[in-house]
Amino acid sequence: MKITYSIVAPIYNEIDNLPELHRRVKEVMDTTGAPWELILVDDGSTDGSTDKIRELAKADPAVRPVIFARNFGHQVAITAGWDYARGDAIVIIDADLQDPPEVILELAKKWKEGYEVVYAVRAEREGESWFKLWTASVFYRLIYRITDVKIPMDTGDFRLMDRKVVNVLKQMKERHRFPRGMSAWVGFKQVGVTYKRAARLAGVTKYPFRKMLKLALNAITGFSYFPLQVATFFGFVSAGIAILAIPVVIYMRMAGSQAFFGQATTLIAVLFLGGVQLISLGILGEYIGRLYDEAKGRPLYIVREAPEQNE
Repeated sequence: MKITYSIVAPIYNEIDNLPELHRRVKEVMDTTGAPWELILVDDGSTDGSTDKIRELAKADPAVRPVIFARNFGHQVAITAGWDYARGDAIVIIDADLQDPPEVILELAKKWKEGYEVVYAVRAEREGESWFKLWTASVFYRLIYRITDVKIPMDTGDFRLMDRKVVNVLKQMKERHRFPRGMSAWVGFKQVGVTYKRAARLAGVTKYPFRKMLKLALNAITGFSYFPLQVATFFGFVSAGIAILAIPVVIYMRMAGSQAFFGQATTLIAVLFLGGVQLISLGILGEYIGRLYDEAKGRPLYIVREAPEQNE
């Protein structure tokens, strides 16, 4: 049977959300009258989610479990979902039900109109602190301004993609992944659908500030040379200040001024230049480290158990 819709949900310690996720996805997708599947990618859960996924798969043939050997991260779990999805349209959705499954019908409507990437735009966000809202706003606007690819603002991974788009994405094997940037980079005909993001049904967020910072770093280094350009800018500024300061210091020394005698000025200059150099080396190190990871050629993920990809 040919599958029309593949719903991919990365799972990490979401045991309390899994039954409701399955119920609501099934309720929504059954209304389409089209064949569908729910791919639950277990990203090394430790709270019993793995057994719950197996239980759901045993009770419902539409559920396809992909169980990782360990935790590889949310972005890699999305990649595994792409690899195992068999549908003509692939939907990425969070398991915490902040992305309402009912919105899938709106995404599918745009897909049927001929759009190949339909991303969900967060018009409202319930149940989140002012700090989370503020950092998210800064994150999306920063990424939009400094990356080479114009990634739609206020969008997460919740989106529907045509099979031809996913086939292209599957060829992109970089380790430090940013799927929403990758889907923007490939092009095709894209459109956004606004929705109200709900509060998390149960459990705690799997994206604290530390992970958001790491995701931002992956986005910046994967789609922009801006940090390297900033390092170059500071280098030119430092050199310019030094060149302008040389005649000033010579003149003041010849005039007998005591302003530049002593070690304080020297120490300040050395500390400033040393700071610029260390920052520049750190930026270079981030890019070189990513090249090193790519050169090792390790698999993106290891699956402990999963159905055949074309089964």
